[in-house]
Amino acid sequence: MKTAKRLESIQEYYFSKKLREVAALREQGQPVINLGIGSPDLAPPQQVVDAMQNGLDHSKAHQYQPYKGIPALRNAMTGFYARFFNVELDAENEILPLMGSKEGIMHISMAFVNKGDIILVPDPGYPTYTSVSGLLQAKVRKYELDESQNWLPDLEALEQQGLENVKIMWVNYPHMPTGTSATIGMFEKLTAFAEKHKILVVNDNPYSFIQNAEPLSILNTDKRSEYVMELNSLSKSFNMAGWRVGMLAGSAKNIEAVLKVKSNMDSGMFYPLQAGAVQALQLEEEWFVNLNKIYTSRKKKVMELVEALNCKAAPGQSGLFIWAKAPAGQSAESLVDELLYQKDLFVTPGFIFGEQGRNYVRFSLCATEEMIDEALKRIRS
Repeated sequence: MKTAKRLESIQEYYFSKKLREVAALREQGQPVINLGIGSPDLAPPQQVVDAMQNGLDHSKAHQYQPYKGIPALRNAMTGFYARFFNVELDAENEILPLMGSKEGIMHISMAFVNKGDIILVPDPGYPTYTSVSGLLQAKVRKYELDESQNWLPDLEALEQQGLENVKIMWVNYPHMPTGTSATIGMFEKLTAFAEKHKILVVNDNPYSFIQNAEPLSILNTDKRSEYVMELNSLSKSFNMAGWRVGMLAGSAKNIEAVLKVKSNMDSGMFYPLQAGAVQALQLEEEWFVNLNKIYTSRKKKVMELVEALNCKAAPGQSGLFIWAKAPAGQSAESLVDELLYQKDLFVTPGFIFGEQGRNYVRFSLCATEEMIDEALKRIRS
């Protein structure tokens, strides 16, 4: 049986393959420490788990749920945006709950992209932007982000290259993998750029509350632009990665377009998950303060690990990772292999995020301090 031609443009997701290899090494008795993937190892708040469990007793818990989420969840999402981003959204028309923001990348693309359209993808950047574009037979044009420019897009350079047939521009701030945060000024420029060239700019924003003192939204402007949308997620901020709860915010017209796709792809989110998410979104800022104390402590230890490897990492990075440049004279890929096969330590090679990441490696903060100490001990031995 021949597969569809669309599969010729993509490969299996890197972590899907690599984590199988790590699991196989562990089965062989190798004590591999995983500092590669950003899957929070901490538990969600207990009241969130309690709300989810109590949701099982709801009279309609096991029935199909609304395609656009229950009203309580949409209201909690708009309340969350109002409290933490100072963004007022219409709960009925300008927010759409998702089964994880990764689902949203596909739904947005299917709603707006035609075969042959050009999609602007950051390099380095989240690989899913590229793979989803390939699945829809769009043309990917990578725009380079460079450390010398603080990993921010050069909009003037993009204009000089020509923007005909560009349909979507993916941005991701705070940025993964580099940990760079944008400013309101940058978001204002991106919004003006989107409206000037009639390009849909989508900010993927799951890291605003991790190691970041000033959470920002690209939607924090005077009006709701029809050319700007934002994805957000509970995965990182509330340790709920496996729950698969995300959201998409934007104009009513654009949300309606995405809902047309989504309503044909799933049959609504399990009610107890929505009930738990409502509770999470209503938590006070103290939750993030306490969470970041843990990550700050871990980050100090990972920075020791970076230094022991003679890598270099910029201070002040946001998010769940440390982005570090490989030592001079050694490729990042060879460093990753050396760590995995000689030190039983898995870190992520930067090349999976694009050519601009080829000389970098990424370390995750999703490991206990004891595990990080053990990793450091192995490096120094």
